[in-house]
Amino acid sequence: MTDEPSGRRERKKAATRQKIADTALRLFLERGYDAVGIRDVAAEADVAVTTVFAHFASKEALVFERDQDFEQRLTRAVTDRPPHEPLIPALHREVQALVRHCTAEGSAPVRRMIEGSPALREYEESMSLRHAQALAAALAADPHLSRSATACRATARFAIDAYALACRADDPGATVDEVFRMIKAAWEATAP
Repeated sequence: MTDEPSGRRERKKAATRQKIADTALRLFLERGYDAVGIRDVAAEADVAVTTVFAHFASKEALVFERDQDFEQRLTRAVTDRPPHEPLIPALHREVQALVRHCTAEGSAPVRRMIEGSPALREYEESMSLRHAQALAAALAADPHLSRSATACRATARFAIDAYALACRADDPGATVDEVFRMIKAAWEATAP
């Protein structure tokens, strides 16, 4: 017996994960978040309940299936930028791109579902705190930035808050721009 190539196995896992997430979101929007259980999602996606939990740690995680990608994109905006590129414009661009995703056509029902569920709002807030911690760690680890731990933590939190505010704003792009003007001023004020 030979193993499947790693690439193929990973593609199959990713496809199963996406199928589960898409099925869950469709059911949540059709029936309401609280009316759908993990068993319902598993049955509709034609997978075992254990398969759902192999891909998602909780019911809430099904709604925020791009959570890891979001966090990685933010930290890569810091770690993967060219050495000569200033931090704040790179971070600003990435947050703008993430906001375009959260405000894309068809996203309003998902936002309403999140806003209408205390469990989803709580989960979203815990994700935001985790994302801010990861971003602050990336900022603090960059030897070219030379800022205090406090400046890194505050900047990270403000960047995450810019995203959250913009996703709920009438003019998301302008909201991100406004918050990032403040972030830039604060970042520059903390320069050694």
